[in-house]
Amino acid sequence: MGKNKFSEEQQKQLRSNPFIEKVSETTISYTKEFKERFYQEYQTGKGPSAILRDMGIDPTFLGQRRKSSLVQRIKDYAARLDGYQDLRGKSSGRLSTKELSDTDRIKRLEHQIRYLKQENEFLKKTEFLDRQAEWKEKQKQRQKKNSDTSKK
Repeated sequence: MGKNKFSEEQQKQLRSNPFIEKVSETTISYTKEFKERFYQEYQTGKGPSAILRDMGIDPTFLGQRRKSSLVQRIKDYAARLDGYQDLRGKSSGRLSTKELSDTDRIKRLEHQIRYLKQENEFLKKTEFLDRQAEWKEKQKQRQKKNSDTSKK
């Protein structure tokens, strides 16, 4: 079963809501204020659909699965020391190769070469140890077979 995707019209309507930070075809991000208010109202016993309606979000857009995961995520946020703040960074922490100078690009490639050489050495050693273990196992089987035939 595929993901429940937002249509262009649904995305447009969601983007106009002040409690929505970002919307794409498959994802939705809420503001910190939304998360705080949602949790407060949920604690008073109000249902997720009613809370969403009160905040101007049509719960049918989200579907049952998104609503239940939203409730769980909001509970998780409330339990965190950092609260409802989005802690994800805006970048992956890795510079794009487009932004690197020639010397930085060379350093990165040299590092990659060293890493790959190290990985190859590791794979050679594990392959050698595997072959060695197989050889020892065959030796044991031959010895056992020879001892069994000598008893007859």
